[in-house]
Amino acid sequence: MNIIYKKLNEIKPYEKNPRKNDDAVEYVANSIKEFGFKVPIVIDKNGIIVTGHTRYKASQQLGLEEVPCIIADDLSKEQIKAFRLADNKVSEKSNWDYGLLDIELEDLSLNMEDFGFDNIKVDWDSVEDLTDSSYDEPSHRMLECPFCHHIDRDIHFKKVDTDTNIEKIEEVS
Repeated sequence: MNIIYKKLNEIKPYEKNPRKNDDAVEYVANSIKEFGFKVPIVIDKNGIIVTGHTRYKASQQLGLEEVPCIIADDLSKEQIKAFRLADNKVSEKSNWDYGLLDIELEDLSLNMEDFGFDNIKVDWDSVEDLTDSSYDEPSHRMLECPFCHHIDRDIHFKKVDTDTNIEKIEEVS
């Protein structure tokens, strides 16, 4: 695997990229400023981004002229398409151990809010245990989409006939 440097204007975003990443650009730009460009952008042989759209946008925001890249010329078109999706999806399967995260953040002098760590410090001594008497049932149930795993209040979901994809006019229950 070779890392090469490409001019930013030689790289093109994949126009059907389904990942919405604009909210992350600021944090990635801050990371690049603080730590350097440590994770190359993966492109195909035509310079189309496979993974690294957010790093690409952050590079534009920072006014970089060249960025490190890896050319995925060992992958088929189908593998490139699958890798593009998988690379974004797999991070959603991770969770934080907030106790260990607190320990890791405790001694850092860097402002970790620059990287998206907002309001994460929890004073565990002040958190009350949830008991049946202190727990209020939410007014709406939360549902998880079985396909994209989006979680939202039940009032935002509609029943759909899966055979016809026609929306049913009835309340989700």
